[in-house]
Amino acid sequence: MKTKNEEYKELSDKDLSDKLEAEVTELTQMRINHTITPLDNSGLLKQKRRSIARIHTELHVRKTKKA
Repeated sequence: MKTKNEEYKELSDKDLSDKLEAEVTELTQMRINHTITPLDNSGLLKQKRRSIARIHTELHVRKTKKA
């Protein structure tokens, strides 16, 4: 079983950027929906934030390796 970090390491830079954009859009939509009608599981917001942070971290690591 792979961890999220391992999954992100296998993706290309383009795929990772696309995934980041999709996650941010999804988080924004979840926040809007949560404001209107509270989510059944508000912990999903925390999971999305962490996922976005993991992607940012992986992109940063790759950027510093290139430099």
